[in-house]
Amino acid sequence: MTDLETGVENQPAESVDSAILVVGPSWVGDLVMAQSFFIALKQQQPNVAIDVLASGWLIPLLARMPQIRSGIENPLKHGQLGLVDRRRLGKKLNGHYQRAYLLPNSFKSAMIPFWAGINQRIGYAAELRSGLLTESRKLDKKVLTRTVERFVALAYQPGEGLPEIALPRLPVNPVEQQATLKKLGFSGELPPVLALCPGAEYGPAKRWPVEHFAQVARDKLAQGWQVWIFGSAKDRPVAQQINDLTSGQCKNLAGTTSLAEACDLLALAAAVVTNDSGLMHVAAALGRRLFCLFGSSDPRFTPPLSDSAEVFSLDLSCSPCFERECPLGHFRCLNDLLPEQVSVAIG
Repeated sequence: MTDLETGVENQPAESVDSAILVVGPSWVGDLVMAQSFFIALKQQQPNVAIDVLASGWLIPLLARMPQIRSGIENPLKHGQLGLVDRRRLGKKLNGHYQRAYLLPNSFKSAMIPFWAGINQRIGYAAELRSGLLTESRKLDKKVLTRTVERFVALAYQPGEGLPEIALPRLPVNPVEQQATLKKLGFSGELPPVLALCPGAEYGPAKRWPVEHFAQVARDKLAQGWQVWIFGSAKDRPVAQQINDLTSGQCKNLAGTTSLAEACDLLALAAAVVTNDSGLMHVAAALGRRLFCLFGSSDPRFTPPLSDSAEVFSLDLSCSPCFERECPLGHFRCLNDLLPEQVSVAIG
């Protein structure tokens, strides 16, 4: 590993014949879906080394992807311009890569590969950034309807048909998993575990009501299951509301686990009930039975990439609206998705 890299090296240096820099997405779910793109690159060039520029808190996720040599921490926060810092990092990366791919469509994401002097810089034409790219591609959203397709298409020539897309898969180390269980106070043989993921960074119009989550939790608790609630520190109040509605019978893990630890624990769940969120995509990549709740977003655009997922969407005339708050004020797309439907589906 060079001093540019952080994370886990998954590829011996002697097997590398070229190196690619990928500017990764800023969101958990998008980064999980990007693994399908990394797989496509490796299928075409098995000896290529792929390094991914991403936020530091996402580096542990990259370490679980065998296609990635290393994660490079981007010190800039999402939305931060930071011209001086971008130029400094670009200059530091100069001479290390033959090609760069930009998965975000922002102007800012094109600056670092440009200042790194990477000969081939490939991405979609967006935000007037074509001058910073050597290959600026037109995105036909009617042809590439899903986010994962838009990522994977960058690995192929324009107009080239896409093969069957490989599903993301995140391996779990049993030793690390047991260490996580011990750290959080779990011991002995576990009964079936229901995982609840009630958060959604985007906004309330993507969040199933806490009362609905709590009803599903009560149904499974009555059957002898354990219920674990996952999320970030921002989700802890919502998770606590759900736990309060079950008389404190759930384990509220929101804000208490790292992303790596959440992966370890989600991999133990017999079923996962989740909003359209980053953890939905993580659970899909862990091969869990998924029950996914879509409100303002579109399951045809960012579906869980799994053969073990069931999607719940009412497909109302007003949805998907892609709004953070319900513009009509009734949130029917989620309120009218009843918990009984989900409990019956889980079995």
